[in-house]
Amino acid sequence: MSGVPVTCPLCEATCGLLVSTREDGTIGVRGDRDDVFSRGYLCPKGASIGELHADPDRLRRPLLKRGGRHVEVDWEEAFAEIERRLPPLLDTHGRDAVAVYFGNPTAHNLSGALYLRPLLKALGTRNVFSAGTVDQAPKTFVCGYLYGDAATIAVPDLDRTNYLLVLGGNPLVSNGSLMTAPDMRGRLRAITARGKVVVVDPRRTRTAEAASEHVPIRPGSDALLLLAMVHTLFAEDLVDLGLAAPYVDGLEQVRAIAAEVGPEDAAPHTGIDAGTIRRLARELAAADRAVVYGRMGTTAQPFGTLASWLIDVLNILTGNLDTPGGAMFPLAAAGQANTRPGPRRPFRHGRWHGRASGRPEVMGELPAATLAEEIAAPGEDRVRALVTLSGNPVLSVPGATRLEAALEELELMVSIDVYLNETTRHADVVLPGPSPLERSHYDLLLYQYSVRNIARYSPAVHDTDVPPEWHTMLRLAAIAGGLGAGAAVTDLDDALAQSLAELNAATPEPGLCGPERLLDILLKAGPYDLTFADVAAAPHGLDLGPLQPRLPGVLATGRIDLVPEPVLADLDRLRTFAARQPGAELLLIGRRHLRSNNSWMHNVATLNRAGNDCTLHLHPDDAARLGLADGADALVCSADGEVVAPVEVTDTIAAGVVCLPHGWGHQVGAPGRVAAARPGVNANMLGDLALLDGPTGTAAVNALPVTVRPATVQPATVQPATVQPATGT
Repeated sequence: MSGVPVTCPLCEATCGLLVSTREDGTIGVRGDRDDVFSRGYLCPKGASIGELHADPDRLRRPLLKRGGRHVEVDWEEAFAEIERRLPPLLDTHGRDAVAVYFGNPTAHNLSGALYLRPLLKALGTRNVFSAGTVDQAPKTFVCGYLYGDAATIAVPDLDRTNYLLVLGGNPLVSNGSLMTAPDMRGRLRAITARGKVVVVDPRRTRTAEAASEHVPIRPGSDALLLLAMVHTLFAEDLVDLGLAAPYVDGLEQVRAIAAEVGPEDAAPHTGIDAGTIRRLARELAAADRAVVYGRMGTTAQPFGTLASWLIDVLNILTGNLDTPGGAMFPLAAAGQANTRPGPRRPFRHGRWHGRASGRPEVMGELPAATLAEEIAAPGEDRVRALVTLSGNPVLSVPGATRLEAALEELELMVSIDVYLNETTRHADVVLPGPSPLERSHYDLLLYQYSVRNIARYSPAVHDTDVPPEWHTMLRLAAIAGGLGAGAAVTDLDDALAQSLAELNAATPEPGLCGPERLLDILLKAGPYDLTFADVAAAPHGLDLGPLQPRLPGVLATGRIDLVPEPVLADLDRLRTFAARQPGAELLLIGRRHLRSNNSWMHNVATLNRAGNDCTLHLHPDDAARLGLADGADALVCSADGEVVAPVEVTDTIAAGVVCLPHGWGHQVGAPGRVAAARPGVNANMLGDLALLDGPTGTAAVNALPVTVRPATVQPATVQPATVQPATGT
């Protein structure tokens, strides 16, 4: 069976697919064996892309709320409604009266990656929120201060490492995160064949089962484990900065900080004995090529910034930064600012603060955990309008109950989304976009985290009468900028292209428009002397080679600030935590399934079968102590909310830890029939908004204290929202 090469945009792995349309109109999908990166690998999500495309519940026409119900309207009526309501609101209450929230799919969409910034500029608001402030802000914050640029993130050189230490990550299920790497199973097998993979995690995840060693840890204690490992490196004279040595400042400060916490100090809090902590540090230092990698378990917790900082510190102290097999800096073909020669303005945060929360911005965004507060807190300067782009914060952001109530207080809400979901059901106007097979694709952002430098473009496979998102975003920008809904999209796009070309000293290619023209400009300004035509002529991708050393040019100031002041400022919180007696409370962590992708793929039938379940994982000892049996309903309570979930008793979870997946809870306004039939519960109803990472305000969806007991009352189930078909339009 032949097929059209397509880059899968459903997760960070960016696998190459071959998509074909059968005689009966159904869509066939298989892995592209000629793809330069994925080599035929295919996961269940990628295999379902045809079903997602054909989903009858996916929106194909704009929706307008009338009398509390959504009705289908034509595009001009939808934009006329926005033009009628948005400019007067901005004129009366100012630019910060509108907020923007964008979800992860925006980063997997070429239009979203290229046209979001012009929309934000036209709106002129400082109230910008994203899914990134739920799951990765501590990592980007730390890299900004270490290397001078929040986009300068070192990723594991998986194909050449001999020792991989993973903390709080499950790449066999996530397919990688802040680490673009298809076929993680094959890559991990290769590492274990030539060396060792160690997974530190409260759960025996799929990745832990495939690893050489699994080390259970008490959630939220990663920073103490890492600091004790740093302590061991200094105490045993194992520090060797390697090639990074000439560029590192602050080594002696790190030595003094690490002296405070030894393995014996960390052991009671982490649940890892001192001997194992020392052994891990020694193994890391002794390995020929080694790297430490951390994800959600290390970022979405109370000490996310400190844990993220110490991961990079360990890579630096063991000589594994910017060296083959260690943590290396990708060199993307397009859109990567740190490829420009010479000094650049160094990263800083806190240029403004949230009106109600007082939380500082990071990378131009405020913490999503504070969005409800910015809407609901009284004041003339409160948020009165919200624009969401491919996001479902009601399910994705902690404090879901407060956020849902706050959305009802808005004077206007506009959403760009392919589904009517738990969030967009509150919108006054919903503007759909095309399916992944109806738009072209290039992973502009994710190639900046790729474990191998590649470039790959795929055109749309199917035609559609749904306008591309870049059209929609430019029209919204025109309304916000005072040009009106009738402004010509071609003129707006020409002006944007000319501005980008001047900024990058590149000539726009005649005959191109939209994302392809902007991509061509960025490729021409990139480090490989490529054009859009070059990339488009290679449907299976261009292999630009393995990661290469980039110090010191990748550094904004030419230096690595090993002990940034904003990170140091959070150490007192960790000292207080370390001085306490370890708690005995149950701690909640999240999880994801291979057949799930946050909240937005639960309406794909082939992905929602047995095994993709919203259950509460509970260790047998805890189940017996609490009087809970497998399949029984448990009431889970936090300081901020409660949910009822079915119990799954399993020894894959450590005692004292419970686990509930995120992205579920489709009882209200479910995106479709499949999701409504398997609603699950919304773990973010438990989010404690007082439990945030200090520097970034990232909510602690991991290491959240909860109580668990048998449930006596079943929660009510509300039927999903319905859409009234259009009449006469």
